[in-house]
Amino acid sequence: MEIRVAPAELDLSDATLVVGVLEGLQSAPGSEEDFALADEGVMEAAGFEGKVKQTLALPHPEAKTMLLVGMGSEVDFDSVRNASGNAVRAAKTEKVVTRLARIGIDGASRAVTEGSLLGGYEFKEYKSNGGKVKVTEVEIIDGDEEEIAMAATVSRSVTRARDWVNTPAIDLSPSQFADQIAESLDGAGLAVEVWDEARIAEEKLGALMGVAAGSSRPPRLIHATYRPEGAKTHLALIGKGITFDSGGLSIKSASFMEEMKVDMSGAAIVAAAAEAIAHLGIPVAVTVVAPLTDNAVGGNATRPGDVLRPVKGPTIEVLNTDAEGRLILADGLGVASSAEPDLMIDVATLTGAMHVSLGDKVAGYFASDADTADLIRTAASRAGERFWEMPLVHDYRKQLDSNIADMKNVSGSRYGGAITAALFLYEYTDERPWVHMDIAGPAISRETAGDQVKGGTGIGVRTLVEVARRLAED
Repeated sequence: MEIRVAPAELDLSDATLVVGVLEGLQSAPGSEEDFALADEGVMEAAGFEGKVKQTLALPHPEAKTMLLVGMGSEVDFDSVRNASGNAVRAAKTEKVVTRLARIGIDGASRAVTEGSLLGGYEFKEYKSNGGKVKVTEVEIIDGDEEEIAMAATVSRSVTRARDWVNTPAIDLSPSQFADQIAESLDGAGLAVEVWDEARIAEEKLGALMGVAAGSSRPPRLIHATYRPEGAKTHLALIGKGITFDSGGLSIKSASFMEEMKVDMSGAAIVAAAAEAIAHLGIPVAVTVVAPLTDNAVGGNATRPGDVLRPVKGPTIEVLNTDAEGRLILADGLGVASSAEPDLMIDVATLTGAMHVSLGDKVAGYFASDADTADLIRTAASRAGERFWEMPLVHDYRKQLDSNIADMKNVSGSRYGGAITAALFLYEYTDERPWVHMDIAGPAISRETAGDQVKGGTGIGVRTLVEVARRLAED
């Protein structure tokens, strides 16, 4: 889909004209003249009230059709973005012209761009009849060209992450995923290394090798660097890349296994974010580390009671092989910390406990200190992504004590599981500023609405780009 500023001389003859409507049938700012052409009786007969998710096509003297799109009770960034997503799915023409950027809020052009590109996203690789979205071009009246270009760059990286998350595990082995990430990051100008199983063994990444031991598909690790001129801050991004999670010998039930192709979301998100950061030329040094492997059942699989030795930090007694994400992240954090970054952020679909705590629409994060927590809070708010700070309660650390190793990989308690998982990872941060993002709930969307489409969401990409932008400014 192409996004651009609408020309001064509008040609609406083959286009859908998008007009915002507030609840109670009030025109959104900037759409008054067009909304005045709408027949109130027709709107009432159709049950259109301007509510969120509602759309209604009506005649227009210049456009092929006028699409009224409900924005709810108030105008803000989210309502503009969501209305734009709903509009591109409802439009029946290839071209859309929208007035939603005239609405008078900061970032309106970004909201329209993100909503259009992300709301119009479709994963069509396995569909015999193609997709349902007809729109191929969106023209934004009174749009900000620079803002549109930047938002389009980030949104296209989000859709890349979504594509990876939506791809079935049969077509996304660790080696296939590594090759695709390498191609994407190389194209953005990063220096990329793909560590194969021999290199992983040579580097002594014992936790990653332990998780990979049960799979016939060998592991990989992505190590990529972006070193722009003028960078004064170094950000490390570490992503969990479990290309399929059976639970290992502590096997999952069939119903819990159905969505486990998405357990590589963390790796997809950090790679996509690094790609966007590089394309935007943000002057922050970035190191990407993404350990990639299946967690499978096999004759060589790690057994409950086995002890693993990560590249750095405490040895680990594995009591539950389904708590494998933290194991490969231990090695990922160890590799990343060796680069001596100023800030490390790991992203993972890590715990069911976080999903229970915050549900499907909110991700949690833990931070090593208050300043770092505030950075994430501000960046997520600016990016329009829902992240909620969770407490890193160090009193719970003793629950991870092991009789035979430095730590065990699960606490043994049914309470506070997301916190003890974060405390486990904290042991491998080399006491550097660090954030752990647990996206277990919102990594996939179970409904289509606004800028979200059923399937992988790419949550975190926009926040990580905003973190990089803020680090560059500071």
